[in-house]
Amino acid sequence: MANHPSALKRARQNEKRRLRNASIRTRIRNLMKKVRVSLENNSLNEAQTALQEAIPRIQQAASKGVIHKNTSRRYISRLSSHVAALAKKSA
Repeated sequence: MANHPSALKRARQNEKRRLRNASIRTRIRNLMKKVRVSLENNSLNEAQTALQEAIPRIQQAASKGVIHKNTSRRYISRLSSHVAALAKKSA
């Protein structure tokens, strides 16, 4: 455990960031799951709505450094292609 005041402060800051990052990561995972569940149920409208809700949150997590920017692009790309495939299939 840290002993110096500056190291103690750094430990407090790291814990705050860890908790914040964990909640952001959980949020985007839940949003992505919502898209996948609606895809499994073949519900195009729900999938598109969930995707539009998920995209800005995923991008925000990347801009804050919670996830890597390429990871966010991969998540968005895969979810979008699945929703597009469902739209093509149901059209």
